[in-house]
Amino acid sequence: MDSKLIVSWFVGNRDAESAYEFIQDVKSRITNRLQLTTDGFKPSLTAVEATFEGDIDFAQLVKIYGSAQGGNDKRYSSVEYAGAKKTIIDGRPDEAHISTSYVERQKLTMRMHMRRFMRLTNGFSKKVENHCHAIALHFVYYNFCKVHKTLRVTPAMEAQLATRLMTIQQLVELTDK
Repeated sequence: MDSKLIVSWFVGNRDAESAYEFIQDVKSRITNRLQLTTDGFKPSLTAVEATFEGDIDFAQLVKIYGSAQGGNDKRYSSVEYAGAKKTIIDGRPDEAHISTSYVERQKLTMRMHMRRFMRLTNGFSKKVENHCHAIALHFVYYNFCKVHKTLRVTPAMEAQLATRLMTIQQLVELTDK
């Protein structure tokens, strides 16, 4: 939240196996106690409990929606937001920080930076492997190269993982070593 650093990303199915693999990767990258909020996806709940074994401040935020507005064509109609239910699952999460807004904002930023997520464009990913490479490149750029207005440095610099601004070429050279 403070550094805007993306510690992990995962491309896979929305199932229990993928949730478990993602949560294990998150745990392997974090050394301090973590506050985590997920949506109501049940496999996330199981994966977090199995991976962290209670050593986490964990909550779920389930958004509640009403009926769709509009006429006969409900497919493109917006649904009415009715509220959200916060549920503390493990530990003592700070209720003021039980939110999925950060990850939702990150998803929007990723979609806006990469046309690969927009169907019916020539940039849409047709091969999963190419899609994964593009996402990896985006997160490396986001963490190490992009200076964020609110931070005035990159997320890696804010998290004290880097001491200077890096170009993509410098990062490529580092990974080749």
